[in-house]
Amino acid sequence: MKKVILAGGFGKMGIEIQATLAKAPDLELVGIFSATKRPADVPVFTDLAAIDVTADVWIDVTRPDVVLANAQYALTNGMDIVIGTSGLSAEQVVELDAVAQAHNQHGIVVPNFSLSAVLLMRFASEAAKYFVDAEVLEIHHPGKLDAPSGTAKATAALIGAARTGTPAAPVSTDAARGDLIAGVPVHAMRLPGYVAEEEVVFGAPGETLRIKQTSFSRESFMGGVVLAAQNVAQLTGVQVGLDKLL
Repeated sequence: MKKVILAGGFGKMGIEIQATLAKAPDLELVGIFSATKRPADVPVFTDLAAIDVTADVWIDVTRPDVVLANAQYALTNGMDIVIGTSGLSAEQVVELDAVAQAHNQHGIVVPNFSLSAVLLMRFASEAAKYFVDAEVLEIHHPGKLDAPSGTAKATAALIGAARTGTPAAPVSTDAARGDLIAGVPVHAMRLPGYVAEEEVVFGAPGETLRIKQTSFSRESFMGGVVLAAQNVAQLTGVQVGLDKLL
């Protein structure tokens, strides 16, 4: 039985994870780290220094401005980390990897826990070998703090690394053309009614290819959360992407 501390346990994602952990036969929630104190069946901590329970895994679904400090605390206090919070830079992931290896811990940063999103990224990487020109569109609920999403950034990076030619130069570099990540335009929308959606559009003379995934509810992320918590100790250091465990 792996013991888990959940950071961000009272957000929409955190509440869903609480319910999922309650049904997981080999995972036990032993504490919640939160910015606010709320009633719960396990101890709730609002200060890292006050945490007085031990755990095997720290699951983080908090905010970009606190996730690095949280992860450093977990790794230096005997916990592997499962990071679902967007916003960590590549340099910060390298920093966490060094901390994890120094303390013989393990970690995974997951841009998206949805299996359909993981497959979209894999399919897009494969398609980029044959279609040089691509753009990414992502849509999330208005409460999402970062834009573009971590998933969109990861997708663009994979496309940029996989393609073998030079994409067509844009006529305009105005803001309407979106963020440019690894040479791939990325467009972020924030609208009510959405949980998460991503589409990659490839273009070539006379044809297009569109790859799209939609998460209609946060239930789509729960299988990935459980998979990561159960298997993170198999990894070396801190790695990025749920595909590392598939």
